[in-house]
Amino acid sequence: MLSRPKSRKVAAILAFSGTFVPVSGLHKFYLGQPLWGVLYLLLSWTPIPRVASAIEGFWYLVQDAEEFDRNFNADSVVTFKSTVAPQNVNALADALRQLESLRQEGLISEYEFEQKRRQLLK
Repeated sequence: MLSRPKSRKVAAILAFSGTFVPVSGLHKFYLGQPLWGVLYLLLSWTPIPRVASAIEGFWYLVQDAEEFDRNFNADSVVTFKSTVAPQNVNALADALRQLESLRQEGLISEYEFEQKRRQLLK
């Protein structure tokens, strides 16, 4: 089941709140990194998690949305960027269909099919 995408602003607010309140690491739990969150909690008696939270809060804000999604929403946000020109999509689909029929007829092995399919999709 897909989780809801994480918000960059919420992560930054939680990180900055860790610099002011005695409990740091809430942003780590929010971003799905519970081990880091526990580590921040265990070290909360030192200034280390507060400084790290401030740095990370700033880092979340300076990242663009695409980079933040790549780092923290890879499991919940599916992005598809086609590198195939629109006029070539039909040709690619036909080539993949022909390749699949060759595999089903036993004229090429599963390994050959996969190699050629990867080559076509690049």
